[in-house]
Amino acid sequence: MRSLQEIYDTTSEVHVVCLLADSEDLSFEKAVQDEKWRTTMDEEFGAIERNKTWELTNLPEGARPIGVKWVYKKKMNAEGEVERYKARLVVKGYKQKEGIDYDEVFAPVTRMESIRLLISLAAQRQWKILQMDVKSAFLNGVLKEEVYVEQPLGYMKRGDEKKVLRLRKALYGLKQAPRAWNERIDGYFKKNGYEQCPYEHALYIKNSGKDMMVVALYVDDLIFTGSNAKLIKEFKEIMMKEFEMTDLGLMKYFLGLEVKQSNEGIFISQERYALEILKKFKMEDCNPVSTPMEPGTKLSKFDGGERADSGRYRSLVGSLRYLTCTRPDLMLSVGMTSRFMEDPSYTHWKALKRILRYVQGSLSLGIFYSKSDDYRLVGYSDSDWCGDVDDRKSTSGYVFLLGNTAFTWLSKKQPIVTLSTCEAEYVAASWSVCHAVWLLNLLRHMGVIRDEGVVIRVDNKSAIELAKNPVNHGRSKHIDVRFHFIQEQIREGKVELEHVRS
Repeated sequence: MRSLQEIYDTTSEVHVVCLLADSEDLSFEKAVQDEKWRTTMDEEFGAIERNKTWELTNLPEGARPIGVKWVYKKKMNAEGEVERYKARLVVKGYKQKEGIDYDEVFAPVTRMESIRLLISLAAQRQWKILQMDVKSAFLNGVLKEEVYVEQPLGYMKRGDEKKVLRLRKALYGLKQAPRAWNERIDGYFKKNGYEQCPYEHALYIKNSGKDMMVVALYVDDLIFTGSNAKLIKEFKEIMMKEFEMTDLGLMKYFLGLEVKQSNEGIFISQERYALEILKKFKMEDCNPVSTPMEPGTKLSKFDGGERADSGRYRSLVGSLRYLTCTRPDLMLSVGMTSRFMEDPSYTHWKALKRILRYVQGSLSLGIFYSKSDDYRLVGYSDSDWCGDVDDRKSTSGYVFLLGNTAFTWLSKKQPIVTLSTCEAEYVAASWSVCHAVWLLNLLRHMGVIRDEGVVIRVDNKSAIELAKNPVNHGRSKHIDVRFHFIQEQIREGKVELEHVRS
């Protein structure tokens, strides 16, 4: 059975959607009394009808209709002001049955580290990043299955109240809706000359001579950049020709990230989101501290202290984990506190609150990507040894820079107990190398680098020697074979380990 921390580690994209998609606690009966909500419901229903999403029909014998409901949300801008009111007609997808109502459901989204890489690349080359979103995107996905839904409240056809709606296209809430939409947009991109990146399946690239354009897709949000204004203009035109689009201009606010573009570079932060976390957990007036965790802190599952509210604890951990999208300085402390989500004590809760106090004193921190001609990929790898007092496992950490600025980072507990600092650093370096190989493939496909390898800097000479000397069998025979992947990559010249002082 996987721990809660492992589940969190493997479902980060879901966290993004959940954290950024807070809906209003509003019933249809109350919403229909407010003109703003009535107007947006009419717009949503009109868009569905124009899209020929469904047809009114009698329910076939043996079939069962799925319920629908209205969901309401106020969409905010980067300043925290209400930008628009949105009403969404949503299918109660939790009532669907696999194999009857749906089959495949997976749809890729661009990883956050790839988004930061794109921002870094644009800043280095002085490209502007633009943003669009697809209105009612899921309504464009064509369904393969036979699905029936009930008529929505407020829009039942008079005289045909007992009839149901057979869906031709997807609606929000259907389990297969994201995949249906992704298949549609993927096909449209490829039809218009955009190549799907094999190393990041929601990233699309178009080359035209010496010019290049890159598009990153996150469900119905698109950010794009490139070297040629004509390519960008053509992209906007083909998107607006096929879909109902909102042109948001320069990228300013994306997935909770505040983005400031200037001639000097691009600055990303999450100040508004951090303030929301402080307010949610009633810490907006707390006294700030200068570090996220007290030096020498050792947390244990068996501290014998009074137990804390596990639901509230998990909520704060999830919120802080998303804050690490622009705050690598929080990675270690958030990672350590996330190990106690199943049964936290007040000692663990106090450690979490200290992170909030640190956030309070560093709200304006973020990452600045500047213009540069340096496209070298450089990594740093490190590890403690036996740092977890409960199981004596070590914690690995790495960070990678393109040129002079970090764009991807990690802090994570190792899955095995190591016998020395050398072994702990060796395991940490092997994780770094695995990530580096993916980054090299991605950057080569994007044309950022050609045959260059990556330098990873490690502060342990013994670990470097172990990686370079595979015949030293006595020192490494007990280490899991998966961690020896590092030796192969060094032999092939893809990776070079370099010593750096602590």
